[in-house]
Amino acid sequence: MAYINNVDPIAGLLGDWTTYLSPVNIIFQLLLSLVLSAVIGCERATKRHSAGLRTFILLSLSCTIAMMLDNYLCMATGNNRYFLSAASIIALSIICVNSMLVSSRSQIKGLTTAAAMWTCGMLGLTIGAGFYTATLVIFVVLLLTLTVFPSFETYLKDRSNHFEIHLELTESKYLQDFVTTIRKLGMRIDDIELNNAYANSGLSVYTIAISIGNDEVKKYKTHAELIEALGTLKYVYHIEEMRF
Repeated sequence: MAYINNVDPIAGLLGDWTTYLSPVNIIFQLLLSLVLSAVIGCERATKRHSAGLRTFILLSLSCTIAMMLDNYLCMATGNNRYFLSAASIIALSIICVNSMLVSSRSQIKGLTTAAAMWTCGMLGLTIGAGFYTATLVIFVVLLLTLTVFPSFETYLKDRSNHFEIHLELTESKYLQDFVTTIRKLGMRIDDIELNNAYANSGLSVYTIAISIGNDEVKKYKTHAELIEALGTLKYVYHIEEMRF
């Protein structure tokens, strides 16, 4: 009995064996899930993210297995309710949320990796469902998103009129001097938040949201260049742009 009503184009090219829950198809789906998730996992691992090769492989395989079991139970019982697949999506969402961290600098870490993990889990489900064309499209889009788009995203952020910085001053009394300097450069302070995590460090640490209002600054200066210039102020201990 076929478990795919409308044969996937790639499944049709591979042969009828891909439309049945047979031992050969099970092995094929597990190997495909392993290979595709390993490619995504390697990309994350090379960038030294906490979720790497093994994590992505396990997530994809677990979702593939859940979908295959649901397909089997549907054929065996005639009940078209995909409980295991639904449960795997919930578990995957919990894992992805828990993988994100908030650093001492109030920055969210691991958001892109968490989203990639969730998408990789969906990739496992489409493999288990036998939707190989959708699987290929999702895989290519996910890989491009992680490898090609970051540089374009950085370009857009560097040209944005708004950005946030993590600022460490040697003393709190210099905050007013810093604000005055920002205004002289044609920029506006939108928000200032004191970071209490550094209360006993001897430094005054702030998260500051800045908007660029000067056309000349927007045209010729990137965020990195502006921050580098601000870092030369004698009372600035450390400054960096916050990336989300």
